[in-house]
Amino acid sequence: MNIALLASLLITTSTRYADVTPISSSVKLQTVNELIRAMNEDYFSASLSKQVETALRAKLASNAYDAITDGTAFAKTLTEDMRALCHDAHLHVTFSADTLPVRAERKTPSAEEIAKGKHMDRFMNGAFSSVQRLPGNIGYIKFDGFLDPAVAAEPARAAMDFVANTDALIFDIRGNGGGDPATVRLLCSYLFDSKPVHLNDIYFDRGTHKEEFWTLKSVPGKRYLNREVYVLTGPRTGSGAEEFAYDLQNLHRATIVGGSTWGGANPGGSERLNDHFTAFIPVGQAMNPYSKKNWEGTGVIPDVKVDPAEALNEAQRLALRHLLAKTADADDRERYQRALDAVKG
Repeated sequence: MNIALLASLLITTSTRYADVTPISSSVKLQTVNELIRAMNEDYFSASLSKQVETALRAKLASNAYDAITDGTAFAKTLTEDMRALCHDAHLHVTFSADTLPVRAERKTPSAEEIAKGKHMDRFMNGAFSSVQRLPGNIGYIKFDGFLDPAVAAEPARAAMDFVANTDALIFDIRGNGGGDPATVRLLCSYLFDSKPVHLNDIYFDRGTHKEEFWTLKSVPGKRYLNREVYVLTGPRTGSGAEEFAYDLQNLHRATIVGGSTWGGANPGGSERLNDHFTAFIPVGQAMNPYSKKNWEGTGVIPDVKVDPAEALNEAQRLALRHLLAKTADADDRERYQRALDAVKG
């Protein structure tokens, strides 16, 4: 399964929740049966997938779904029924009023889906939306997804080169929905030297296969070393973006500022169930090598808890106060103090 591409599609494809489209009993039955098959084949926990099968078959037997005639409502109900057992933020069913593209293999995106994903990746500039030098010589990078590294590498390099001469750096991922773990690794690598650092592990094939993620020995741009880094988070920080914050927090390389994150740690991909329903099935489980756990269900807990709307101002204050405390140069101190006085709050 191409998790990277599917994660990118998940970020960039909107769901038509406003649709009210009737569905037949036969479509509902087919959807449930395909969902059970997909869970039993692919969900990272075999025991939980069996519990889901038992629960869904019991619902069918008791005619619990008979009154639901709208596709969106049915997808929502199936999602709630599964999550009641699995408590998995990624696990969900989606309805499309339009006929979904046919896939040669049910787990592999169609040519149409691949083309759409590539177009959106380019349109989104690799998800990088803002790079600035804030008052007091503080770098600021806002990006809203971890897209395919083939697309994200160039804007990432440009962003990191732009902030290379700043005295502290703020990453804004308050609206970042996640994406490719390889791009998480790429961005983290800019913050460490060439000696590889262990970031994260993901267990696949129901725990029988482990993929380790380490920082890269080389990056296509200037590294950002020996300076303070701050990461802004909130409830819309999800999945791979949570890993970015969690990895840096556990390595004591960044201060996390804002609100607790979404709480989804299990990577996976979207499977086409039939013409109108897909399911996002987590196929792996993240496991941090230092905490020996992940952020599923809890989210990443910030080091400095503030209203996410105030997180940028708070991070600026933290950075400038740190610089003032360690700087002896009178001119620099004046510049930092002036910038600090100008920050709202």
